[in-house]
Amino acid sequence: MCNLYKARSTAEEMARLFNAIPDPAYQIVIEKDYVAPGKPGCVVREENGQRLLSTMAWGFPFQGKPVTNVRNYTSPFWKSALANPDRRCLVPVTEFQEWSAAPMPETGKKKAFWFSVPSQPTFAFAGIWRPTEIMPVFSFLTSGYDGDPAAHVVGAIHPKACPVILHPEDYDRWLHADLDEAIDLAGPYPSQLMKVN
Repeated sequence: MCNLYKARSTAEEMARLFNAIPDPAYQIVIEKDYVAPGKPGCVVREENGQRLLSTMAWGFPFQGKPVTNVRNYTSPFWKSALANPDRRCLVPVTEFQEWSAAPMPETGKKKAFWFSVPSQPTFAFAGIWRPTEIMPVFSFLTSGYDGDPAAHVVGAIHPKACPVILHPEDYDRWLHADLDEAIDLAGPYPSQLMKVN
């Protein structure tokens, strides 16, 4: 489960990359170059045919804690946002972190691994968002693996699931398609296109 990621692009770079303009309703307020649960991060949403670069808090609130990763796409907790294209978003990312499932033999402690997409210095997770009384919130989809998790670059470290990374040509489809077509995009990103540090 991904609970830390970096977004080291500037707001101007993100706006250019995702063909977006600053959102007048949810202005860009970024505290650090990484995003942790409950903290603000940038998302790209669409309104009236225009992509907007917004700031929202990471994690849908549940029992006082932010839920950051969407795993069960049929859960009523997520389904209304997933089914509504107006509540889908792109989450700009430069790297994301996963902890090893087991302690490393040499240290006896779990290790943090960082994953990137070398061909896309800034890529996008498939996200959803909703307004709240304080500020809007977002989460992003995660996916299991096709076959043996150990055969995937992320699965070899974290076998439960990995964030759903979208190919740039699928951004519009994620933001506009009906639910079934959008969910078809929720699979593991090709290992050969990723790098682990």
